[in-house]
Amino acid sequence: MKSSTALALVKSAHTAVWAFFASCIILLPIAAFLGRFDMAILLIGLVAVEILVLALNHWACPLTNVAARFTADRSDNFDIYLPLLLARYNKQIFGSLFVLAVVYTAYRWHQA
Repeated sequence: MKSSTALALVKSAHTAVWAFFASCIILLPIAAFLGRFDMAILLIGLVAVEILVLALNHWACPLTNVAARFTADRSDNFDIYLPLLLARYNKQIFGSLFVLAVVYTAYRWHQA
């Protein structure tokens, strides 16, 4: 397999994984608003597993290491199909959204 093909496959997989976890974070306050705390806990758990994986890998996705085998490019989005600024600030953006969503979920649960 050519390096460009392998890189495209890794970037596609990485983007799909990113989309899954970004969706979990976006859906969390919706689940809380609807009173679906079972779903909210599941979403929090899924994101917590991803945070653990990132923490154990020095705050990088393991797929970044795989992508690095196929290119010398090290721009912030070399390993994923995201706009450069979103890739650069991804952890700050979605980390903040996740914390806010968890706080909102706790508030809604306390109100229930």
